[in-house]
Amino acid sequence: MWKPSITAATLVAVTALGGCAAMNQLSSEVSTFSQWPADRKPATYTFERLPSQKANPEQQRTLEDAAARAMESAGFAPALDARSADVSVQLGARVNAQDRSPYDDPFWWRGGLYRSHFGHPFRGAGFGFGFGFGNTGMATYEREVALLIRDKKSGEPLYEARATNDGGSPSINSLLGAMYEAALKDFPAVGANPRRVTTPINP
Repeated sequence: MWKPSITAATLVAVTALGGCAAMNQLSSEVSTFSQWPADRKPATYTFERLPSQKANPEQQRTLEDAAARAMESAGFAPALDARSADVSVQLGARVNAQDRSPYDDPFWWRGGLYRSHFGHPFRGAGFGFGFGFGNTGMATYEREVALLIRDKKSGEPLYEARATNDGGSPSINSLLGAMYEAALKDFPAVGANPRRVTTPINP
């Protein structure tokens, strides 16, 4: 009896679809720490800016716009009046980069003879990224967002979350929403630290 076979064209199409799906997903390592009372329900929130963040309102607004959807997914609603909010939320984001030697390929790790690092690390706070040229032109970037929820009245920290991922680009703006969503994915619960969380990248 004749049986249909999977053609090369079909395999290419399936692979392409899988690649597109992967491009719309972001995998992050998430760590959370909680003192959130078991009987407390999410209510209203307001974003709190540190003095250094107030000096860069546009950058901070970018973070807040990205985190707002994650806060609402966790059950919170923006307060109409910041003074009456149930909790305050502090946000942060950073990108660290370090040039890598071609000998950092796993092929060389076993013997360790050629394992070395060239270039130099450069860091950026918030959205102030630094760029430099090392000996290799190969760089990897660690992107991280952080979120701290405090009781508005007492100032007591209730929930802390961080989400980190690596990539070949320092670009983070388009990933902020997915990273904050990953950070609050299990709110108010916590799990193993760190743990892998995958979230969709929304336009």
